[in-house]
Amino acid sequence: MTAPTTTVAAHTRGRWIERWDPEDEVFWERTGERIARRNLLWSVFSEHIGFSIWTLWSVMVLFMGPEYGVDPAGKFFLIGMATLVGAIARVPYTFAVARFGGRNWTVFSALTLLLPTGAAYAVMEPGTSYTTFMVVSALTGVGGGNFASSMTNINSFFPLRRKGWALGLNAGGGNIGVPVVQLVGLLVIGTAGAAQPRIVLGVYIPLIVAAAVCAALFMDNLAPVRNDAGAAREAVRDRHTWIMSVLYTGTFGSFIGYSFAFGLVLQTQFGRTPLQAASLTFIGPLLGSLIRPVGGRLADQYGGARITLWNFAAMAVATAVVVLASMTGSLAVFLTGFVALFLLTGLGNGSTYKMIPGIFHAKAVAKGMTGEAAAAYGRRLSGASMGLIGAVGALGGLAINLAFRQSFESAGTGTAAFVAFLVFYAGCSALTWAVYLRKEAPGAMAAQTEPRLGFAKV
Repeated sequence: MTAPTTTVAAHTRGRWIERWDPEDEVFWERTGERIARRNLLWSVFSEHIGFSIWTLWSVMVLFMGPEYGVDPAGKFFLIGMATLVGAIARVPYTFAVARFGGRNWTVFSALTLLLPTGAAYAVMEPGTSYTTFMVVSALTGVGGGNFASSMTNINSFFPLRRKGWALGLNAGGGNIGVPVVQLVGLLVIGTAGAAQPRIVLGVYIPLIVAAAVCAALFMDNLAPVRNDAGAAREAVRDRHTWIMSVLYTGTFGSFIGYSFAFGLVLQTQFGRTPLQAASLTFIGPLLGSLIRPVGGRLADQYGGARITLWNFAAMAVATAVVVLASMTGSLAVFLTGFVALFLLTGLGNGSTYKMIPGIFHAKAVAKGMTGEAAAAYGRRLSGASMGLIGAVGALGGLAINLAFRQSFESAGTGTAAFVAFLVFYAGCSALTWAVYLRKEAPGAMAAQTEPRLGFAKV
């Protein structure tokens, strides 16, 4: 039998792969894996820069001393605006990959990062109006959209058995853009002082150009990936899209929300200087990003739902530690609990994203599909749902910053916000058990799914 092959042709619109079948093991070993890994590498690079720009204002607010005339509540709202726009941008970015091609869209989306970076460079000085800062912060939301298009693109390149690892690595490598921009901010504050925010922006302009050039040179478009309005409608109607949106809000929403707010909480509640806050801010996001592929790998091995269940339970415990520290004013205990929370958000990010393709593949098996038909159905529905799940999940970051804003405005501490987060994590753990691990879940389909996916029934 002749092994399937792939044809990579240079078309007038760029490089297109006309045939792609990663579930065929012969094709994967001979051709597919090499191409998929190359696209993964440069996808990570571009998404990494996107995350840095999206979370840029978590660093910029550390430079905004009294001379800027913005109080802590205003700063929380400022970084919340970037979170909101980034969440909304994820929906159109998801479908752009199939419309324009993964490579083509990566080039374009990377170049759009020049707009918010250049705008911030122009306005970042005392005397600029708060409205102007809000508009420029909103522009950085395009960096949040990069995540959705990148994940949708990489989801199409890898077989189901490797998706947990690939999506975890893609997302984790992108997430590291958060602590990296915070480290750059720390270096600038520590060397040039808190009056030189434009140096941070100057570092990223050539990196943005490099990401676009590398995507153009080394990435590919997948011709078989096409927008499917029917799949989008089916994903919207499927209850698992919205259940997973809630769970992803608890993991990624927490990660991005805490990443934006961490330094500001340290300044506001614990009286840290900009340099002291910057020297601590990057630690949590860095560890949370590095562990994300581990969450995907564990989900591949033990099942996404099982890892997610215990992860949320652990997040509730870590939040209880943070509440205690917030009430007693212990910075050391606070940092311990908060860093543990970051680690757990990263772990949960990997396991929840593994669950998404697994759920829809399991639904295909339950419908009687097998082999490539089941895999194609899973790719079709999971790709359509990822944008919605990613957008709702990112809105969790906005909710966290608004909760902090309200808590500090009314009580002067973040304790009330942390108590609310604790209750939410406990609810997510219960939801995961009730829907995906309880043997007799209400409304579950009759067929058992693959045990290695980690679900009892869907």
